[in-house]
Amino acid sequence: MTKKKNYSEPLVLRFVRAVFPTLEKLAPPLARQFFVQIFFSPVRYERPEKEKQAMAAANAFWLPVAGERVRVFAWGEAVKGYVLFVHGWAGRGTQFRKFIEPFNRAGWQVVAFDGPAHGESSGKRTTALQFAEVLQKIVDTRGKPQAIIAHSFGGVATLRAIMLGLVVDRVINIASPTLGDLIINSYLKAIGGSPRTGDWFKKYIERTTGKPFFEFTSLYTVQHLPRPLHLLLVHDEGDMETPIAHAHALLNVYPAATLHQTTGLGHNRILKDEGVIKGCLGFVEAKEA
Repeated sequence: MTKKKNYSEPLVLRFVRAVFPTLEKLAPPLARQFFVQIFFSPVRYERPEKEKQAMAAANAFWLPVAGERVRVFAWGEAVKGYVLFVHGWAGRGTQFRKFIEPFNRAGWQVVAFDGPAHGESSGKRTTALQFAEVLQKIVDTRGKPQAIIAHSFGGVATLRAIMLGLVVDRVINIASPTLGDLIINSYLKAIGGSPRTGDWFKKYIERTTGKPFFEFTSLYTVQHLPRPLHLLLVHDEGDMETPIAHAHALLNVYPAATLHQTTGLGHNRILKDEGVIKGCLGFVEAKEA
């Protein structure tokens, strides 16, 4: 019997979690600079075997964007058009492998990519703005997608891209964060950091960009879209990584959105659920004007 491979968290993440609390106590300025590096530097997880199989079945190509080489994957024929998928922080385009067959069968080509500093793509640091550049480059190259389906951080990048001019009518954000303080706190929790570092980081962002951290969140972005958007939020009530409070906060400021709430799927298994995939396909093919 073949032993199942364990895709546990990378050694670098365990190392950071072990040393950061001590560094924060003994050398706060150094810990703060280290946190900046961590915040913009995703950990690369190994691609599981089933994702490798999906990657091997794709029509894959390289796309130069913002000084990086981005790996793009396409599955199936664009009989009706294509749907663009955007993974989350430390994720991979092949995480949407369960969507491929149902969407292809319905006539939609599935297009996904490994974001900068993720998967096979080049780079060590990235931001939502860089992801937004990738989205715009793909649309410039392939034309307007029928919809964008994004997971977690990918939803932040997608709404930012639309605010900056990307034209798309339908977006599905799955388990996507919106609340700035909770986003920072999730990073701090992962490495054992304290709220003091989070407070400093928000001031750092304002000092270096001239804008408060809030303006880089989806809660701000969704209120500054240039045109109305058909927006579906898919979120699990027990998501421990991105609590459902994020979805409810966005609904409060953008009531035109629709919430599809699930139970027992968490943050990542939600991408493999047949009911979620069926619901996403239905939203993509809905006939509303």
